Amino acid sequence: MSVKPLEDRVLIKPSDPETKTDSGIYLPESAKEKPIQGKVIALGPGKLLDSGERVKPSVKKGDTVVFGKYAGTEIEIKNVKHMIMRESELLGVIER
Repeated sequence: MSVKPLEDRVLIKPSDPETKTDSGIYLPESAKEKPIQGKVIALGPGKLLDSGERVKPSVKKGDTVVFGKYAGTEIEIKNVKHMIMRESELLGVIER
């Protein structure tokens, strides 16, 4: 099964939550925070304007992005959790 996002939606594979603090303490499952960054897996064609033009997405496949803690909808593809959200819910791109 594959998912092709529509319009200005983006499919993201969230990064794994931290299992250890900076000081070396291992975190239990209940204390782990929901990840707020991930890798772009697929993009829709872009937002359709009233004029009939499409706005090209500002992110591309493979980008590492930051998003809000409660942004998007969680879906499961081949037993792997993914997020699908509008491009406007993305907060930024991490450049390396």
